[in-house]
Amino acid sequence: MKTLYLVRHAKSSWDYPHLADIDRPLNGRGKKNAPEMGRRLREKGILPNQLISSPAKRAYKTAKEIAKQLGYPEHKIRIDHDIYHAGQSSLLEVVRSQTDEVESLMLFGHNPGFTHFANALANESIANVPTAGIVAIRFDQGWDGIDYGDGELIFFDYPKRLS
Repeated sequence: MKTLYLVRHAKSSWDYPHLADIDRPLNGRGKKNAPEMGRRLREKGILPNQLISSPAKRAYKTAKEIAKQLGYPEHKIRIDHDIYHAGQSSLLEVVRSQTDEVESLMLFGHNPGFTHFANALANESIANVPTAGIVAIRFDQGWDGIDYGDGELIFFDYPKRLS
């Protein structure tokens, strides 16, 4: 049994229009929401084997904040450029490339890719994974055999959802 957590980056700042998209930081709300979502995961007893982030500053900072709450070592967070604004097929390849030793995987990235990917994997109809939102999906097979429709939605949480 494998578990995938898709985490959309927390709210980013648009205060610096000269910055490239990949360099946009979190805004105040994002800096508050990322650790809050990490606390919610910790309360559920969730500690993934592997965290992988998009190289975007806002995604990596979200990953670091959540890792801190989970007690996951920051230096073990991997960066994967294939996650940055990826579509479903690229995200599926990232997931399929994991080794069997990884029982639970947490990816940090972007919309619309994450919403489409979550829906395709679990045959769901989530309208939008909001910033700092988390979709957890369980699979009965190894990573390399995962395909669309194979997953079962475990939970969908986001900052404005009542805990």
